[in-house]
Amino acid sequence: MIDLRFPDESVRSYEAEATGAEIAAGISKSLAKKAVAYALDGELRDLSDPVGRSGSIEIVTRDDPRALELIRHDAAHVMAEAVQELWPGTQVTIGPVIENGFYYDFARDTPFTPDDLPVIEKKMAEIVRRNAPFRKEVWTRDKARSVFEAKGEAYKVELLDAIPEGDDVKIYSQGDWFDLCRGPHMASTGQVGEAFKLMKVAGAYWRGDSNNPMLTRIYGTAWQTPEQLKAYVHMLEEAEKRDHRRLGREMDLFHFQEEGPGVVFWHAGGWRMFQQLVSYMRRRLDGVYDEVNAPQILDKSLWETSGHWGWYQENMFAVKSAHAFTHPDDEEADHRVFAIKPMNCPGHVQIFKHGLKSYRDLPIRYAEFGTVHRYEPSGALHGLMRVRGFTQDDAHVFCTEDQMAAECLRINELILSTYADFGFEEITIKLSTRPDKRVGSDESWDHAEEIMRGVLEEIERRSNGKIKTGTLPGEGAFYGPKFEYTLRDAIGREWQCGTTQVDFNLPERFGAFYIDKESDKKTPVMIHRAICGSMERFLGILIENFAGHMPLWFAPVQVVVATITSDADDYATEVAASLKRAGLQVETDLRNEKINYKVREHSLAKVPVILVCGKREGEERTVNMRRLGSRDGQSLGLEEAVALLAEEAVPPDLRRARADQASA
Repeated sequence: MIDLRFPDESVRSYEAEATGAEIAAGISKSLAKKAVAYALDGELRDLSDPVGRSGSIEIVTRDDPRALELIRHDAAHVMAEAVQELWPGTQVTIGPVIENGFYYDFARDTPFTPDDLPVIEKKMAEIVRRNAPFRKEVWTRDKARSVFEAKGEAYKVELLDAIPEGDDVKIYSQGDWFDLCRGPHMASTGQVGEAFKLMKVAGAYWRGDSNNPMLTRIYGTAWQTPEQLKAYVHMLEEAEKRDHRRLGREMDLFHFQEEGPGVVFWHAGGWRMFQQLVSYMRRRLDGVYDEVNAPQILDKSLWETSGHWGWYQENMFAVKSAHAFTHPDDEEADHRVFAIKPMNCPGHVQIFKHGLKSYRDLPIRYAEFGTVHRYEPSGALHGLMRVRGFTQDDAHVFCTEDQMAAECLRINELILSTYADFGFEEITIKLSTRPDKRVGSDESWDHAEEIMRGVLEEIERRSNGKIKTGTLPGEGAFYGPKFEYTLRDAIGREWQCGTTQVDFNLPERFGAFYIDKESDKKTPVMIHRAICGSMERFLGILIENFAGHMPLWFAPVQVVVATITSDADDYATEVAASLKRAGLQVETDLRNEKINYKVREHSLAKVPVILVCGKREGEERTVNMRRLGSRDGQSLGLEEAVALLAEEAVPPDLRRARADQASA
């Protein structure tokens, strides 16, 4: 007999051979009907599996969050069966669950096209209605190999050949169709439900190797309810409308080209936004951080000391002088290898080391808007979101261990208030703990993680539950644990941006120290922190979050003054001058075009405010104000309009400082 503990803390005894399905049926018929799997000590299993041992058991129903991965896994098998029913002879390769869905790679002489997807979906719905049970069998490797070889499934045979001889394999069937699979699965195909959709087709090399044959990959998504599927599809449609690359073209902000892969060519409007973001961050750091600037290239020996050359070399760019390449035998030439910095931290340690530091000087906070370069595979590049050259709003705090927790909390308040200024209120903070590849002793990691856990608990307490927290085991930096800040945008997507990383190792590796109260040398703690992370990526997130409708204070062009007729040219120029004196970013449109054409063009460019001026407005010294997204105009006196827009264009941090000063 075995003892099983249930979620209500009750304990019951069963025969070891009892299956999850039998246990669910023994509790209630309704539970057995809703069950799709069970979990033993947190491990998901097939309902048909014998429990086998004592432990904590949970019956997993279809509406349980854990069932979503099973739904997607089973949907992938249903899709593979549908494809092979429709096109016999197609070979099935691998089909994992991925974020928000699944895919399968197929080998077929004629690649699939988007036109095939509705046909496959219809067949999938038919297979779901059949409600065939999933059945698991364990075969010997040799039996599985001979069966798949007879079916002409060469890719499955290759997968089986990689399994050690003598090992058994799991085979899952649904009706007459079966596949090699680790499982688990739900009870039947009917439990997949109707909330699935095939999204796209793409090419994919077998096992990701360009030397191997090209396969066709079909992507799909699956959800627990049709409402969830509808919401997801709507989010994708919104994401396509908000794509920062398209908006960047429409708003004339930036471009990319082949001669500079992964680096941004900023246009005037985009660069104004970039500088506005930098100016905002500088104001937030003023009086708290000292802004510094470390060299762009440094001898590789520095990166060897830091550990980056060993741990991060494949993502770095390295250079020599051109003379060293053209005159390799010139003994007078500098043949050293220099690395273009992928991060700012080693340079900041050198600045800290320059001159003797006392415990009375700590904490010392260095900030840098440092341009860094990291090699990203060309296939991973994605507009502003994934580049090879970018600017970090980077900072490093050198402090004592006693100051570390307070500094992390101070950084947290700065990060959260910055996100709030840009309209992000839903934030998740997760603690990333030690990775397998790391530097430093287990004792120092234990100590750092203990302090960080305490800080995370305090953050959660201070937020009154508004901040979600969690843990990411093994996701820390190689030199220390870190907090990762993830924000949710206007259409529900999550973006990981800010970090706070505690480092006991890098200062020690570089021999950095301060003099403590006992006049002894002591290694400082180094806290790495970023708020935006990559300024380029953060701008991309902002563009998509606001769908290009930027807040007035942050818009690249805040106001366009457009004329109805040439009679108003002089007055429009005067209006623009008044706005510029008030600190607004203004352009005039005096072209001989119809006003509706001008309004439409500037609206497409996402200009927040258009002031229309005609002969009558000039005589009355008024303007007709049109807001982006509104069809109606508002007539205002010139002075009133300038005052209104100047007030609206005040950045949130300056507005807050003004309010604090008024209440003091």
